[in-house]
Amino acid sequence: MGNRGPVPNREDDLARPRSRKGTDQQSVTKGEMKPVKVPNADREWHPIARRLWDSLKSSGQADFYQNSDWAFAYSLCEDLSHYKKSGKRSGQMLQTIYSAFERLLVAEGDRRRVRIELSEPEDEQDSAAVVAIADYKKELGLAQ
Repeated sequence: MGNRGPVPNREDDLARPRSRKGTDQQSVTKGEMKPVKVPNADREWHPIARRLWDSLKSSGQADFYQNSDWAFAYSLCEDLSHYKKSGKRSGQMLQTIYSAFERLLVAEGDRRRVRIELSEPEDEQDSAAVVAIADYKKELGLAQ
């Protein structure tokens, strides 16, 4: 896979927040996300390609995927399936397929390199809103 440097620490693991001062921060051009239609996996795919496809659909980074990302992922799963089913295996071909999956931020290290971190869903009982409402009710004498 392409060596893009070490995987950064998670933001929570840093001793102090990174300072933006002095960085080469670029402005961001923004657009509007479009509705997404996720295609079904090809029934003929190799089981590993199907499993990877299914895992993409239920992974957190999929929140950022648009139709073009899904089309790219579909093409890569098709290529992976063909590779896995073929009798001729090429290390270079596998390397190329895996490198392309990095662009879809499939692995945690790939996401952290671009400063995307997925976190555990917040337990509703512990959410700030629930705690604030409970405190407010307590102050009003409504809580038991």
